[in-house]
Amino acid sequence: MSERRILVLFAHPSPGRSEINRHLATVAKEHPHATFVDLYAEYPDYRIDIDKEQQRLCEHDVIVFLFPLYWYSTPALLKEWQDLVLEHGFAYGSEGTALAGKYFLCACSAGGAGSAYDVSGYNHHSLRDLLVPLEQTATLCHMRYIPPFALFSSRTAVEEGRREAHLRAFSSLLDQLASASLETWAQSDACTINELFADNPPEVSQ
Repeated sequence: MSERRILVLFAHPSPGRSEINRHLATVAKEHPHATFVDLYAEYPDYRIDIDKEQQRLCEHDVIVFLFPLYWYSTPALLKEWQDLVLEHGFAYGSEGTALAGKYFLCACSAGGAGSAYDVSGYNHHSLRDLLVPLEQTATLCHMRYIPPFALFSSRTAVEEGRREAHLRAFSSLLDQLASASLETWAQSDACTINELFADNPPEVSQ
């Protein structure tokens, strides 16, 4: 199979203060099969070019939202992007099939521990449950949803020596998104793709 084109939409209002996401952004920038877009740098006034963004979506096969989890959701500009770009007649509706068959994935960081994202944990829900609005958005737009790629306890990842391993995993994930069969991931009910990716990465097509 030909390699898929990956669009990484990065949303962080203060990347200079980021210990995780700005490094993930660098990985995406340098990946040969990824197109990297820094939404806050491109649209500091929130005046999103809808036609430009829709064209970007049409030109790629995999859409990745890269962001820190803010109040169990995306940063504000990424939500604004969704509200404006995913129009009826383009992304959904009887004639809105521009995104049909594309893969969609969230790559996010959370300050809380993984144990906090559980029915019995501090947040009372898994990360996947909290991101259901994005999963349903993908479903409405006829995209194939892949469970989120996540780093928990992100505030202590540097001190605990976990950042570099996470960056390597993200680079490897982008490789897989470009070249592997993704059906197992798209059909999985796992809370995060990390659970599947760590132990059983999909076979890369030759």
